[in-house]
Amino acid sequence: MRVVRAAAILLALLALAGCGFHLQRPARLLPAFDATWLEAADPYTDFHRALDDAMRASGTRFTRTRATATAVVEVLVDDSGQRVLSVSALNKPTEYEVYYTVRYRARFGEREVLPLQVLTLTRDYSYNAAALLAKEEEQRLIRAALARDIAELVVRRLAALPP
Repeated sequence: MRVVRAAAILLALLALAGCGFHLQRPARLLPAFDATWLEAADPYTDFHRALDDAMRASGTRFTRTRATATAVVEVLVDDSGQRVLSVSALNKPTEYEVYYTVRYRARFGEREVLPLQVLTLTRDYSYNAAALLAKEEEQRLIRAALARDIAELVVRRLAALPP
């Protein structure tokens, strides 16, 4: 029995290795991002926290002051909310769309290396007034997931910058 189980595990590992599957690694940023200043109006949003985490995972170190930074990432707009997508025959919402929009740019010193970029992601969810607390939590989780997804997109765009 152990031999069959070991053979099955070995076969599964060989199949995974043969198909080219690899875990995604954090994008490596240019050395200019070794001393980065992250500027945003509100440092306590889901996106700001997610971008901070994603950039740190990519090797970025943040400076305490803008004057000592070699790179500046400016978050100009960090906005999220929800819209009604559909309503019932009784004119009650049955479906919402959660959106997250970010506008940002990047500079190396005084040189703008990434002009103003706008990213918007949306997801929808069904709404049930009988499960109000659960749906509020679902909306919060969706908003946090959208913020993480946008932060990963920002880091990938920063990693693609030419030296």
